Amino acid sequence: MKSARGLLVALAIALLADFTLDRVIPDSSVRQLAMLACCNMVVALSLNVINGMAGQFSIGHAGFLALGAYVAAIVASHVHLALGGGDVTFARSLIVVPASLALAALVAGAFGFLVGLPSLRLRGDYLAIVTLGFAEIVRLVIATARAGDQTWLAKLGGQTGYAGAEDAGIPLYAGPFWIIGITVLAIVVAWRLKMSGWGRSIRALREDEIAAAAVGVDPTRAKVTAFVVSAAGGGIAGGMLAIMRDGTPIVQPDSFGFQATFDAVTMVILGGSGSVSGAVVGSLIITLSVKAIELLQATDAVQALKASYESLDLNALRMMIYAALLVTLMILRPDGIFGEREIRLFSRAKRDRADSTRA
Repeated sequence: MKSARGLLVALAIALLADFTLDRVIPDSSVRQLAMLACCNMVVALSLNVINGMAGQFSIGHAGFLALGAYVAAIVASHVHLALGGGDVTFARSLIVVPASLALAALVAGAFGFLVGLPSLRLRGDYLAIVTLGFAEIVRLVIATARAGDQTWLAKLGGQTGYAGAEDAGIPLYAGPFWIIGITVLAIVVAWRLKMSGWGRSIRALREDEIAAAAVGVDPTRAKVTAFVVSAAGGGIAGGMLAIMRDGTPIVQPDSFGFQATFDAVTMVILGGSGSVSGAVVGSLIITLSVKAIELLQATDAVQALKASYESLDLNALRMMIYAALLVTLMILRPDGIFGEREIRLFSRAKRDRADSTRA
């Protein structure tokens, strides 16, 4: 009951934010950053299932994000037209967003099942190569489709991207209510999965597959299920990015290259593999640090340095600073910020004292 009340309070706050956030934060770029941080939390939480809890090293999560983004964009565009077009309203979002994200999760989960099958025979570097190949296949198949071809794939826009059913832009229905609400729900689901019997099973497989199988854990079912759950979560995250308010009303394949997977893996490892709290904090650090470096790059001092040294590449400098931050953090915390631990509101001692008081 306490968890249900907390979830209802969070959803009420998200509903309030949907109608007031544009007045509280007039700057659309800041609102976009906040929504992007929430989406990245879902990305990290979904990848944490397979990379952190199950211990299977996947570097193809961008493929599931791309599938989710394109499916959600297509569904949202066509449902928007079926509802008569016009303005994007909150009432319509109650139909458009659930339909878009549900189909995004379904399609991404189906591909996750197909990608998960090789995990039964592969692990480590070999599995990483398979998942990377899958992500690149998805991106290149979409990017190389020519607009003049009379195929459904060509309607995705190829390299220029998909801009809706009538090329007028994707209707951005996912406001703060949906983005914040789904993020909170994803955190709760990820926590429950980790603490469930199934979560303990895949963590046992990660530590010692033979010992886990000896006590009744089915490695085949556990691994494939982990891939499906992770892929479905990635599909939802990709769908959120595609129809996010204050976002870009076009989905481009280059947004889901290796850099997207690299950022997701960094979020998980930086926060602590297997830690739900670590995935949340890691996603926040990565999202905000990249934005902070971009703001630093626009300062007068950096621009003056650029004027003095015209050969200076500010984008390269930004990535060097970003990499240096990551190296420093990993030296100080080689297991990530949390390891596999979680943030708890009360320590065990406090809980024990509370239990004894009630008794």
